[in-house]
Amino acid sequence: MLIPRVNLFKKVWKLQSFRCLSTKAQEVDSVGPIVFQKLGGEDKGIAIYGINSPENKNALSFDLIKCMKEINQIIKEDMKISVVILHSLVPGIFCAGANLKERFQMNEEEVAVFVRGLRNTFIEIEDLPMPTIAAIDGVAVGGGLELALACDIRVAADTAKLGLVETGRGLIPGAGGTQRLPRAIHPNIAKELIFTSRIVKGLEAKDLGIVNHVVPQNSSKNAAYDKAISIAREIILNAPIALRCAKQAINEGVQLSIKDGYEVEQKYYEKNIPTKDRQEGMLSFMEKRKPQYRGH
Repeated sequence: MLIPRVNLFKKVWKLQSFRCLSTKAQEVDSVGPIVFQKLGGEDKGIAIYGINSPENKNALSFDLIKCMKEINQIIKEDMKISVVILHSLVPGIFCAGANLKERFQMNEEEVAVFVRGLRNTFIEIEDLPMPTIAAIDGVAVGGGLELALACDIRVAADTAKLGLVETGRGLIPGAGGTQRLPRAIHPNIAKELIFTSRIVKGLEAKDLGIVNHVVPQNSSKNAAYDKAISIAREIILNAPIALRCAKQAINEGVQLSIKDGYEVEQKYYEKNIPTKDRQEGMLSFMEKRKPQYRGH
């Protein structure tokens, strides 16, 4: 019976599966299907959120979603993280979408509960207070592309394959795809991609505006990840609280009229005014030196 597992979205899960990792960049630890690492040294402020479920191509199973919800909470509460990179440790795969073997065993009510929980998990990623980057080095279809769309910035290798393929499987994109894709690209193009279940490669995804960058794949099959690291290194040079305020201002304001958006911008500008980092930014500029931001 699957009913007890469906209830996982109604529970408050204890953070037992994850422990803080070493801040040395070369150390990686894996617990369950998620790899979580906080980088150190010059990369301090970068967190790596890796999916590692090779047996089912990172399909969105009960166990994976449970772990994602746990790690989302850990990241949300960590003020030392300035940027998150979400990627896959499975070669050739970002995320293959729904775990259809599990889905097929559910009754109609269980499917509805699971999909709502999956959407809420992706909303948690969308609402993380710091910038997020999806590094797509392989296949990202169905829920896999919906997961990438929940991130602020998307980078793809030219060999990556992306698509919302649900209508070809008798479904519709249900984890935010019908809402995020038409907001990311022209609604008519989004409709065509969803109606046809078309899969596009990295270069076309860039041309359509689905991803910010496309890069030639390398022999290590991690070119998108490398590009994401380079973007993250640009981001961590900036004030952590200002980054969070800027993200919140954009996310809230883009849903409003531009006049109402100005008020949202003012709200977050004023929230940033009392920070010591704002003073440090101005002082370092006048002193012609590199700012030393501390996130306060």
